[in-house]
Amino acid sequence: MGMLGERRARSRTALALLLATLGALVTAGVPARAEYPDRPIKVIVPFPPGGATDVVARLLTQRLSEDQPGWTFVIENKAGAGGIIATDATAKAAPDGYTLLLTTPNHTINAAMKAKLPYDTEKDLVPISIVGEVPELLVTHPDMPFKTFSEFIAYAKANPGKLNYSSAGVGTLPHVTMEHLMRLTGIQMAHVPYRGAAPALSDLIAGHVQMKYDTVTTAGVHVTAGKLRALAYAGRKRSPLMPDVPTVDEQGFPGYVGILWVGLMAPAGTPKAVIDKMGAAVVRAVASREFSERLLRDGIEPVGSTADAFAALISKEIVLWRELAKSAKVSLD
Repeated sequence: MGMLGERRARSRTALALLLATLGALVTAGVPARAEYPDRPIKVIVPFPPGGATDVVARLLTQRLSEDQPGWTFVIENKAGAGGIIATDATAKAAPDGYTLLLTTPNHTINAAMKAKLPYDTEKDLVPISIVGEVPELLVTHPDMPFKTFSEFIAYAKANPGKLNYSSAGVGTLPHVTMEHLMRLTGIQMAHVPYRGAAPALSDLIAGHVQMKYDTVTTAGVHVTAGKLRALAYAGRKRSPLMPDVPTVDEQGFPGYVGILWVGLMAPAGTPKAVIDKMGAAVVRAVASREFSERLLRDGIEPVGSTADAFAALISKEIVLWRELAKSAKVSLD
């Protein structure tokens, strides 16, 4: 190699060393990206503390913290407007996985029965997993002249408009699922909305109304005491807490369900890796024996679904509730 070639080789070597040194200095000055999550995750609940959804939120976050060392959560209750306030806050939050929403069918009912929302239900939020489900229980006052679901349908058909039913308010799940049942069975009943499930149940026990969709958790004790009569369970299968009560599906209306699901969602744009990581953690938590048994004791059936299954349910329910709103002339506006 000539002198000129040696000089070029030395120059290339020196340049390579310089670039390597500069690269190392730059890399040293940039901190490595922390693994998600590296700070507390806020879970927004659209109802006041103490309710079923709030209880699930606290049980779930406690379990996740136990399963995932270093994961911490903050529960924020944003009640009001049937869940719209909490959903809007989540939809407008940074899509980084540090703001999540634990919601219920109010999410799909609002989308179907409100002419205008401050967010797009299917575009501004993404599903993570359904944590659990609370199927409804159809109960009646024991003085009514029917003892079974089929006798109730026959009586209601023979006496259109004579029966009434209570609910926690217009647009709540018990309201829309009862309207759905009436359209499937061809019966007519009057709706008596209350400000909350508790007074609606109290007036049923007192005999001021005749029917209600409630839950095994809150109505079961009254059924056992003889103050209410259970006619049907609106789950996909019978409740292990009331195995003698047949489902609506079993009694001639296949596919019918009335289920309060509780599911975790995130703002649209949240990285898929974050959604997948949180979803997998939820599925593991729900599958744990301790957690699932704790839910079952409260009448909550553990699920732990995939994000795709949750998305499919949301789309299906919005279509169903829109059709119901049109046929029953139900609106939240």
